[in-house]
Amino acid sequence: MRLSILSYDFIKSLHLIAVISWMVGLLYLPRLFVYHNESIQRSDLDKTFLIMEYRLYHYIMNPALILTSLFGSYLLYQSQYLLIENYFLLKSILVFLLILFHVYLYFLYKDFKKGYRIKSTKFYRIINEIPTVLMIIVIFLIFLKPDLQI
Repeated sequence: MRLSILSYDFIKSLHLIAVISWMVGLLYLPRLFVYHNESIQRSDLDKTFLIMEYRLYHYIMNPALILTSLFGSYLLYQSQYLLIENYFLLKSILVFLLILFHVYLYFLYKDFKKGYRIKSTKFYRIINEIPTVLMIIVIFLIFLKPDLQI
């Protein structure tokens, strides 16, 4: 079997790798915020958290989101029939919410960078669960392809 560099399965594999990388960041960054919020402002630990958060967001999450979007767009181009499937439209809405969450995490990071500690540690613990719940629903939608009637 010959593998074309642009074969659907090859791009799908790259898409899945990018999604996993992106999800790691979406799951880990809020956890870092939990511990960062408990650290003493302007301490060495505070500065270390800022560096870790910056690198995670800019060097892992952003590239992974871009690659996820590019590979996903290519797959959608190859399978345009999905645009009329209700389960896929719901999945797309949930992915859009994950993208909004990704952007929101950046604003939370900027607050830490400015020295603001407005939110409670409990808040960060709660939002840490958002990507998990959305990811679980998306995975079920992808694999079960439920016949959703509107």
